[in-house]
Amino acid sequence: MPRFAAGFPFDYGAFSTECSLVLMLRPLDADDCSVGEIAVEPSFNAHRRSLHLPRVPFLVAHRAGNQLDLLRAAEAEHCGAIVEADVNLFRGRLEIRHLKTLGPLPVLWDRWQLAPPWRAHLLLSDLLATASPETELMLDLKGKDLRLAERVIEELEPYLGQRRLTICTRAWPLLEAFEGLPVRRIHSVGTARQLRELIRATSTRRIEGVSIHERLLDLAAVTELRRVAGVVMTWPVNDLTRAAELARLGVDGLISDRPGAISGLAAPEATG
Repeated sequence: MPRFAAGFPFDYGAFSTECSLVLMLRPLDADDCSVGEIAVEPSFNAHRRSLHLPRVPFLVAHRAGNQLDLLRAAEAEHCGAIVEADVNLFRGRLEIRHLKTLGPLPVLWDRWQLAPPWRAHLLLSDLLATASPETELMLDLKGKDLRLAERVIEELEPYLGQRRLTICTRAWPLLEAFEGLPVRRIHSVGTARQLRELIRATSTRRIEGVSIHERLLDLAAVTELRRVAGVVMTWPVNDLTRAAELARLGVDGLISDRPGAISGLAAPEATG
């Protein structure tokens, strides 16, 4: 059974000490560096070579916390799962959904999906009450309103220090509200511009972690992110070949809509 979660509270390094994997992959280089100001010489020169991976990525079930049936499925398949959920502040409620509002129009949308806003949605309180204590919840805060962070902290208060919790958002100022709390704070990056901004912002300090779109990652980007962040996660990773490439680059965590498809790269379940 693949290992999905880290040891309490945030021992992500446990995945990298005893596990290794040998792959036959073509080399990667930094010719098409996505961070223009970073220059890193390629470290792989052979056309094909065996690679010993000292770090085996942990897996995160992408959006599995947005529906209770998906949450239960993830927990049933992987004891101690890391489950991601999207948190929105809407009319005073902390709703769990990826669907977005459309201005003043009475509709929620996401790409090709539409839904009426009056449909009942899962609430953060329900997710927290339902999730197994062994499950690590990775809450992706949607929006820039500081009240979102404040309300989430209020909802999390009974669980702080009692279960593993990760807070992730592309609105980085929201993370400041969680400083000093027993949660892991993750800066989310979805564009090349955001990546450059993050590198500039961390020139004199380290951050706890980053979650970045996989299309932005190459050798140079991962090298720089590992310099400034305690943990590097990436999404969406649904293909085993791409998962292997990212693992070889040194990514710590893979966020997947189909974690079973890439679980061959996951660290084995801890024993004892």
